[in-house]
Amino acid sequence: MAPAVPLALLVALLAPGLGVAFPGCDYPAHLWCSSREIAVACQAESRCANLSRPAATPVELSLFYESLCPACRMFLVQELFTAWLLLPTEALSITLVPYGNAEVGAGPNRCRGCSPRRRRPRSDRLVLQERNVSGKWHFQCQHGPEECLGNMIETCLMHEAQNFSTYFPVIFCLESGSSVSKNLEACLQVYAPQLDGGRIAACVRGDTGAALMHRNAQLTEALDPPHQYVPWILINGKHTDELQEQAEASLLGLICRLYQGEKPKACGGSGAPKAPAGCRR
Repeated sequence: MAPAVPLALLVALLAPGLGVAFPGCDYPAHLWCSSREIAVACQAESRCANLSRPAATPVELSLFYESLCPACRMFLVQELFTAWLLLPTEALSITLVPYGNAEVGAGPNRCRGCSPRRRRPRSDRLVLQERNVSGKWHFQCQHGPEECLGNMIETCLMHEAQNFSTYFPVIFCLESGSSVSKNLEACLQVYAPQLDGGRIAACVRGDTGAALMHRNAQLTEALDPPHQYVPWILINGKHTDELQEQAEASLLGLICRLYQGEKPKACGGSGAPKAPAGCRR
């Protein structure tokens, strides 16, 4: 009877290069493809067809905006909402912070689209947008009380709905309509009839809305570098002039270039785009 051939030697003979031990690899060859951790330790990833590639993380976009800023509305309606419709959630994750310019008063406003685009340093001569009076937060907004109300409505809507796919079509409806503050019920009826408009209104009038807006103020004030205008766009937690310009020019193209996973259909890949019910451009 012929002597038995050790399994490790047999694997090495059948798959040259797979049976060579590497420093840090204390596993027999027949276990090298049993997990990704072992395959990495034994430098056998390329030969382990059974191991799936780790899932790619979505591109994270954060939009700091004002509800009545023309440039903010244009970006949200034309670029952001379109990209969200066409791309799967695996490719794009969005955070909305409706607060905007944390200062108003002296000097030109900083809503892109309200005046010629300019970038200037923050000034101590300006009046803070929020102030605490007798323990309650009060807000001033670049486009007046109507914008403060719009910011609060959208913030309370997000708080009440929780789910992004529920509240984002409503915000799209508000921002693309004639009045952010007056169209809530109509937009809810079309895009999220399951939400209670009364609860959102109570949030706007009560302490919850003020606390949520204060949190938005803190998030805006914590930006590094500090924001100089709105819309202010972060991609994967980072803001640069180049990323801002690319996002405003073609957000879909930017996300498609940055996403490391299998390219969705909207990017020229084979993946199928999602089609949210009741939401059409």
